[in-house]
Amino acid sequence: MSTSPLLLMPGNIITMDPARRVIRGGGVLISDGRILDVLDMTALQSRQDFAGERLHVPDLLLIPGFVQTHIHLCQTLFRGLADDLDLIDWLTLRIFPFEAAHTGASMHLSAMLGIAECVSSGTTTIMDMGSIRHEDQIVQAVERSGLRACVGKSLMDMNPSCPGLRETTRDALNSAQEEARAWHGSAGGRIRYAASPRFVLSCTDQLLRGAWEMTGDFVGMLFHTHAAENRREMSTVQERCGMGNIEYFEHLGVLHAGTCLAHCVWISDREIALLAERNARVLHCPSSNLKLGSGIAPVPAMMRNGISVSLGADGAPCNNALNMFEEMRLAALIQKPANGPSTMRAEEVFTMATIGGATALGWEREIGSIEAGKLADLVLLDLTGSFVPSRLETPQDLYSAIVFSGSPSMVHSVMVDGRWLYRNHEFVALDAGGLADRGRTELRRLLDRVESR
Repeated sequence: MSTSPLLLMPGNIITMDPARRVIRGGGVLISDGRILDVLDMTALQSRQDFAGERLHVPDLLLIPGFVQTHIHLCQTLFRGLADDLDLIDWLTLRIFPFEAAHTGASMHLSAMLGIAECVSSGTTTIMDMGSIRHEDQIVQAVERSGLRACVGKSLMDMNPSCPGLRETTRDALNSAQEEARAWHGSAGGRIRYAASPRFVLSCTDQLLRGAWEMTGDFVGMLFHTHAAENRREMSTVQERCGMGNIEYFEHLGVLHAGTCLAHCVWISDREIALLAERNARVLHCPSSNLKLGSGIAPVPAMMRNGISVSLGADGAPCNNALNMFEEMRLAALIQKPANGPSTMRAEEVFTMATIGGATALGWEREIGSIEAGKLADLVLLDLTGSFVPSRLETPQDLYSAIVFSGSPSMVHSVMVDGRWLYRNHEFVALDAGGLADRGRTELRRLLDRVESR
């Protein structure tokens, strides 16, 4: 999409460019959805002849958009309906029956609500795992909203607790293949597809291998699944497979650089070494792991071994929010009692939320940092609120204010591909009016369908 040239002049810029992380008093030149140049104060003063739109916002901070690498938009409607349960009961008693009752209308509303929450809290890119039906509604919602996303239907060919939420192996793989042909690289490259088997306990070996093999048919396609999240789950995996979850993926031949594994809470040192050796990606969801009582992932050990670890909120009913500020704060804090107060510093966690997420999704050459040539996926933050530290003089002050004091209320404006999705605290590309009321209506209908089964 063609956009008019824009010279954006904030008070500070966190670029995440290793050569110059923070720029004061500079500017970013944007045209046709891309960053043409990143200017320091001296270079900006030499561009007085710029003829396009100028936006001078000296009280705001410009950052790369957040990249959430594990989300379930199909579950947004279920927020608050599955509290105080561990993973297995959460799935079998609540989430699986709810997902099975989705119609196209309820799926679309669920996706739109989740997208609105993500955008208004500074997320510009997500990797989403859908359910087994109505993936087209998620794709339509993403396309309409302007969000960047890697999407994929949930693949399940085993589900004894909810037979209505499974397919044959052939049907699951064939439908995913058709969806990938239709949507991988669509919306001008803004939408990509991921082969998404749910987890070992709902997938046969044939489905897991078939999903991985499918990724070879599409450049940039990822393999997205859950792994080693819960102790009950891991006990069953050990009983069925005779080994741990990560070891089993290695046994099946699906552990590679394009493998994205959500959670990885209960893994051994040997499995950490395997993840590092295969360059697999870990998608850390601290709020979800705490709320479901799953545990605390050994993130510092993974990172010491060079493993890519990024952040995601998971689903609304196991969080119950979808904002990256909460995930950053918890990702830092939960590691400090066991590993020391200097563990998971604010800059390191902010990296996980931006360029680290882009790297996990194979999008690091296009997004995740503010550099010339990259796509203009940007967020303006207002750090002038009364609850933010008064001293914002050093780069560390800025990282600390975002990670430890940040909240969605800081998000002033959001753009993707140089197009404003959210500006001055209001939606631009998304009609959010009445979304909540329509969502409640669809939820009542969905719960009626669950009760009647």
